[in-house]
Amino acid sequence: MASIPLVMTLGNSMLIPVLPILEKKVGISSFQSSMIITSYSVAAVFLIPIAGYLSDRLGRKKVILPSLVLALIGGLIAGFASWKMADPYTWIIIGRILQGIGSAGAMPIILPLVGDLYKDNAEKTSACLGTIETSNTFGKVLSPILGSVLAAFLWFLPFFAISAFSLISIALIFFFVKVPKGKQEEPKKFKEFVSNTKKTLKKEGKWLFTVFLLGFYVFLVLFSVLFYLSDILEKVHQIFDIKKGFILAIPLFLLCIVAFTVGRKIKGNLPNMRKILIVCLILTSISVVFVGFVSKQLILLLVVTSILGMAIGAVMPVLDAIVTENIKKEERGTITSFFSASRFAGVAAGPPLMSIVMAKFLNAGYITAGVLGLIMLFMVMKFIQVKEIKN
Repeated sequence: MASIPLVMTLGNSMLIPVLPILEKKVGISSFQSSMIITSYSVAAVFLIPIAGYLSDRLGRKKVILPSLVLALIGGLIAGFASWKMADPYTWIIIGRILQGIGSAGAMPIILPLVGDLYKDNAEKTSACLGTIETSNTFGKVLSPILGSVLAAFLWFLPFFAISAFSLISIALIFFFVKVPKGKQEEPKKFKEFVSNTKKTLKKEGKWLFTVFLLGFYVFLVLFSVLFYLSDILEKVHQIFDIKKGFILAIPLFLLCIVAFTVGRKIKGNLPNMRKILIVCLILTSISVVFVGFVSKQLILLLVVTSILGMAIGAVMPVLDAIVTENIKKEERGTITSFFSASRFAGVAAGPPLMSIVMAKFLNAGYITAGVLGLIMLFMVMKFIQVKEIKN
C-alpha cells in the first residue's frame, strides 16, 4: 500500500527538476512548463471526492487498480509524445491529465483501505499509516534526485519511469492486498452521502475549512518555492542535472525527517498540535519572505528554504491527525478526500503562479505569501479551538 503514495509523489515531484530542460527541448515558456505539474493536480482535485464515493460503492481495489492503469497509460502517452513528436506539448498535457485522474483514484483511497483491513486493531492501523506517510514524504526527497538522474540519460525518461513504477504498484496491490471477505455494510445512496457531508461541513465548518485552507496554503508555498528553486539553480548558480537534484532534495529531506518525527510524537494531543501549527506558521511566514532576497547567495538560500521545509514538514502530519481523529468514522473518508483535494489544489496553483510572479514581482510575491501565512495564523488561533473540536 505504501507503494501508491510513493509512486504518485514521484509522478509529480520527479518532473520539477526536469522542467527547465523540458522548456528548452520542447520550446515552451515557464508558464507552459508549470502546467505540466498543474494539469496533473487539477485533474486530481475535482475527482478525489468522486473516487472516495465510488470506492465506498464498488470496493477499494476496484477503484485503485484501474486508477493505477490510467497513471501508467498517461506516462506512456507523455513519454512517447516527447520521444517521437516534433511538437509534443499537447500530448504531454493529455498524458498528465490521465495521470492526475489515476492519482485521484489511488492515493486518497489508501486511508479508508487501511481502515478496512485493520478496523479492529488500532496499533496495526497506526503502524500502517505511519509507514504510508513516511513513504509519501520519502517520495518528495527521492523525486528531485531520481528525476535529475533519469533526465541526465534522456530528458523524457521520467515520463516512462512513472509508468514503470505504476506497473510495479499494480502488481503489488493485485497480489498482496487482500480485502477482507464477509458481510459488507450497504453503501449510502448518493443523496444520503451528499446530505451527511453537508451536515458535517455545517457543524464542523469553521475549524475544518481552516484546516482545508491551511493544507492549500502550505502546498502552494512548497511547490512554488520548489519550482523557483529548480529554475534559479540553473539560471543564476549554473547548477545542473544530478547535482541540482541533490540540492533540491536538501529542504525536502529535512521536511521528511520533521514530518516523520512530529507524526510519531503528537499522539492525538490536540493542544500540542495547535501549538505546533502556531509556531510553524510564524516560521513559514518569516522564512518565505526572504527566499527572493537571498536567491543569489546559495548557502543562505538553502538555509531559508530548509527552515521553510521543516516548518511545512511539521504542519503536514498535524493537519492529517486533526482531520482523521476528530471526524466520525462514517464521514471520515469523505472529509479526508476534501482535505486531499485542497492539498492538490495548492500543488496545482503553485508552479503557474510562481512562473508569473518571478518575472516581475518576485519579492512582492514572497512578501504576499508571508502575509497570507500571518492571516492563516490568525485563523488557526481563532477557529481551531481545542474545547470546541473535542466537543
